[in-house]
Amino acid sequence: MTQKPSNLQIDSGRLWGAIHDTAKFGATAKGGVRRLTLGPEDKQVRDWFRAACEAAGLEVHVDALGSMFGVRKGRDASKLPLGIGSHLDTQPTGGKYDGILGTLAALEVVRTLNDAEIETEMPLCVINWTNEEGSRFAPAMMASATYAGDYTTEDIWSRKDAGGVTVRQALDEIGYRGSEPVGALKLGAFLELHIEQGPLLEAEDKTIGVVDRGQGIMWYDGRVTGFESHAGTTPMPLRRDALSAMAELALAVETIAGRHAPNAVATIGELNIVNPSRNVIPGEIAFTLDVRSPDSSVMDALDRDIRAA
Repeated sequence: MTQKPSNLQIDSGRLWGAIHDTAKFGATAKGGVRRLTLGPEDKQVRDWFRAACEAAGLEVHVDALGSMFGVRKGRDASKLPLGIGSHLDTQPTGGKYDGILGTLAALEVVRTLNDAEIETEMPLCVINWTNEEGSRFAPAMMASATYAGDYTTEDIWSRKDAGGVTVRQALDEIGYRGSEPVGALKLGAFLELHIEQGPLLEAEDKTIGVVDRGQGIMWYDGRVTGFESHAGTTPMPLRRDALSAMAELALAVETIAGRHAPNAVATIGELNIVNPSRNVIPGEIAFTLDVRSPDSSVMDALDRDIRAA
């Protein structure tokens, strides 16, 4: 394969077809996708992805956290691969394109190079990172973060979902706890194509944006404690309603994030009344808080102000 590239174009129909072929794994009645990481639907799409990579001539590696690497050899084996990819898992109410667009677009790049019989100088690596979403296991982006050295494999293996299943158990259940250590396959660089997760490009009628920095993220698990008492017999002045206090806290969080706009956002994504009953004043609220900013000094200020709220 010695042909030189000349304004190569991918087969957009083939990419579109692959995206919609994989959307059947975890398809929902409303047209979305529910494919939680390391569940049966994730296994289905992983099996499809592995077969597609192998059909494209890639050598598939799976590491100890289940991340998948499809390697296409280059002319110079001494060069580190260029990684391209994203993830295959979704949120509980996910769409057809989040994550999988970047993974299958990487596969389509390889297919296009194969069609044109082009050999690249460096190897290419098509990647599916495990649990980028973080909806079943926390933290989000745990496999890529472990690859980057932020966590140990043993730490991530021990993380549990809401049902008490560990990451290691879930990997074993679907057969994707690989034998290769995390980080054994080194990359020279990494590229990711991703759908926009906000409204800005659409609002400005733009087709593509280039990321120039990443969001810092802080996750909190919190509780607001009051006192349970009868809804019909406890006078308003004598109530210690945890939900009312939670409402004040939620508004305070919104105000704090608003002070740092547009470089900060804060979201209470989960909120649960402990021992809920329609005729009992809530005595305890459990909640989660997601805080983000691309500026580390803003992150510090947000953390300080939220803890003081």
